[in-house]
Amino acid sequence: MPILSDQIDPRSAAYQANAAHMLELLAEHDRQLAIANAGGGEKYVARHRQRGKLLIRERIQLLIDPDSAFLELSPLAAWGTDFPVGAGTVTGIGVIEGVECMITGNDSTVRGGTSGLAGVRKSLRALEIAIENRLPFISLTESGGADLPHQSDIFIPGGKTFHDITTLSAMGVPTMSIVFGSSTAGGAYQPGMSDYVVMIDKRSKVFLGGPPLVKMATGEESDDESLGGAEMHARVSGLADYFATDEFDAIRIGRQIMRRINHRKLGPGPRGAGRAPHYSPEQLLGIPSADLKVPFDPRDVIARIVDESDFDEFKPLYGSSLVTGYAEIHGYNVGILANHRGVLFNEESQKAAQFIQLANQTDTPLVFLQNTTGYMVGKQYEQRGIVKDGSKMINAVSNSSVPHLTINMGASYGAGNYGMCGRPFGPRLLFTWPHAKTAVMGPQQLAGVLSIVARQSAESMGRPFDEEADAQMRAAVEAQIERESLAPFMTGKLYDDGIIDPRDTRTVLGIALSVVHNNVIRGRHGDGFGVFRM
Repeated sequence: MPILSDQIDPRSAAYQANAAHMLELLAEHDRQLAIANAGGGEKYVARHRQRGKLLIRERIQLLIDPDSAFLELSPLAAWGTDFPVGAGTVTGIGVIEGVECMITGNDSTVRGGTSGLAGVRKSLRALEIAIENRLPFISLTESGGADLPHQSDIFIPGGKTFHDITTLSAMGVPTMSIVFGSSTAGGAYQPGMSDYVVMIDKRSKVFLGGPPLVKMATGEESDDESLGGAEMHARVSGLADYFATDEFDAIRIGRQIMRRINHRKLGPGPRGAGRAPHYSPEQLLGIPSADLKVPFDPRDVIARIVDESDFDEFKPLYGSSLVTGYAEIHGYNVGILANHRGVLFNEESQKAAQFIQLANQTDTPLVFLQNTTGYMVGKQYEQRGIVKDGSKMINAVSNSSVPHLTINMGASYGAGNYGMCGRPFGPRLLFTWPHAKTAVMGPQQLAGVLSIVARQSAESMGRPFDEEADAQMRAAVEAQIERESLAPFMTGKLYDDGIIDPRDTRTVLGIALSVVHNNVIRGRHGDGFGVFRM
């Protein structure tokens, strides 16, 4: 087997500095996760418990299979905004009675479970993943509806939630709503559009308008139970399919439903159980450079995430700034594209386009390991056709129909983000390492471009150039771009599906590969053309 060699010296100064930097970022990430996990804070959590209710993550933990993993998605959504970190919603992938499911739930300790714009985007992203990968969709519902002061931002995009739930059902993918509390107004349609609905005695309330609104609209006097209680919906309206005595009973029923739905994967599955790499994933702390300008060899990463560190490299002597090849991760066959020295030249672009076509010919999912500053600029490369060659690579990524999984393990700048399957190009899942950055270009380069343009403008108009103002502008722009390129900022905007510990990369990719195999794995081929050699 082509086993990758161990090139890492954990005693070196560079490795130690990189690892220390990564651990510092991971500690800060853990602090932010703790804020999200704390929900609305001690006061609202205590009030929630006084009402005899479980917290959202406790509900999820009871719902999924014992000792199984829950891959939480976008846990730091809304980071850096006025809305609490986490956006008052928990979404993620878990296994229920052996079936991989997309699970979402409202955290009613955060603003009463209302949804802001980030919460809506987070829910829609969960539904997008469920649709792409045929994942049963389980909603743990306790929602105050839209965050009304921001309704203009929420109302229109939020409506797609209902569209997507019914789309899943039309695909034959089960949807379920377990109602733990009040689900009013637009929130009432969540159970209304689900295939299966579980409601809890004296807890669940589902109505378009509560008693005060009904009184104002019609003059009719009513109470919560007769208007939208669980017993009424179980006995009278028929909205409730299952009537639970308490939260634990509702979760038991939810698991029972999943045990009976006969949901099967359509993908081929793994070749085997998968064997561990030869080298420790702990070393992924010190491999990526703390200074993104310093390249590192992605083979050192690949050696610690693929089965038995076995990597069959494709075109190793051509376009060496991009590493391509085949491997298995937890038994799943994959093609890997990984940036080496950052810049994508003509040869790398051609190599990538050919490799992507070959992966589609053999129905092989692709893993993109990003660390790129973009496509090479300059007269020599323009004359050699870097625009055409880069476009070939981007075209290949755009039209590839095998599943794509992306890890940003460093820089993701410019059109390199597109060519290496960034968010606009629809990877099934995209995760980021804590030190990674994403932007149109590096802060110094962007500020420098603005400075050059301003200087040329002044010269063309015959005006003196203000060097002091230019220095201030450059400093301000560099600070802004640096802040906006950081991983927490990008994940707060849901431009990825979460920040992960590099040591967990193999596990996360293994879960992701299992998820994508719920659907058919088929590349774009058989349409009259073979592979165009680049």
